[in-house]
Amino acid sequence: MFFIKKRKIPLHEFFPEGFVDMHSHLLPGIDDGATDLDNSIALIEKLSSFGIRKFITTPHVLEDLYPNTPEIIREKEKLVQNELKKRNLTNISIKAAAEYMLDEKFNEILEKEAFLTLKDNLVLIEMSYLHPPAKLFEMLFEMQLKGYKPVLAHPERYISYHHNQKVYSKLKNAGCLFQLNLFSLTNQYNKSVHTVSEKLLKENMYDFIGTDTHNLTQLELFTKLSTKNNYKKLEQLISNNTKYLV
Repeated sequence: MFFIKKRKIPLHEFFPEGFVDMHSHLLPGIDDGATDLDNSIALIEKLSSFGIRKFITTPHVLEDLYPNTPEIIREKEKLVQNELKKRNLTNISIKAAAEYMLDEKFNEILEKEAFLTLKDNLVLIEMSYLHPPAKLFEMLFEMQLKGYKPVLAHPERYISYHHNQKVYSKLKNAGCLFQLNLFSLTNQYNKSVHTVSEKLLKENMYDFIGTDTHNLTQLELFTKLSTKNNYKKLEQLISNNTKYLV
């Protein structure tokens, strides 16, 4: 029992002051994350109890399923910001970017240069878990021609790459930054995702870390994350979020 206790770190000590969660779905009724305003605040308060008080939340932008525009996202962002003030949660800050699916709609957004960035020129992107776009590397090249830096969300979750992991090096060489999902280190997804995330961590492939929070049930897994072993593995990524995303 003593050994188990020694392995754990209190959740509020796992994340340093100033840590920025750069991937979440906290805006109400806009995608598959927070369902309404009360749910948004409940998620934010729960994360705050873990020591996370700065958020760049990233609603999906995905063709007809989640056809979110900067105007829609900013309206929801303001709604949450105002509610936090109303409830006197003044120690919490939240701004909105987006998580862009690499689909046909993405090409239109890129042409218009209408991205909501994480910071400066950093754009969070995702793709199909099973079928990456045929012109993936051309899309990454076009992004960078226009001055954007792609940040690939949860590369460990792209099942199509699990048996061809050389692609990860190719993506990095193509200028892609990688963002690890915290919950990939738990049983949130599957064993293969966990295995690949550990391998990419060991190879220092990741640049940032995010929770990718969608719901309160998911957050119960945080108690399994806050170990000394995990902290050692994630310390540099936690530091990157704290230094470079403020």
